[in-house]
Amino acid sequence: MAGSSHGHTPAAWTGVIIAFIGFCVAGAFMVMAQPVGFWAGMGIVLAGGVVGAIMRMMGLGQKNEHPVHQVGPREPARAEG
Repeated sequence: MAGSSHGHTPAAWTGVIIAFIGFCVAGAFMVMAQPVGFWAGMGIVLAGGVVGAIMRMMGLGQKNEHPVHQVGPREPARAEG
């Protein structure tokens, strides 16, 4: 998407960084054969999604001001002839 700012917000960055840390924790504990640590890492991944959603609700997410997101009247397609 050229010219789009998709995902370049504090909410997106924070959520993704927390989820990435959770995946790293889960991966490390999976290699060490520690199921409790693995599930704790997966909990961190879910927490990243929750934090990102909360930050978006607080207004730190992407605003729908991009022309692609605006719905308006459309003209019907006409055949060239």
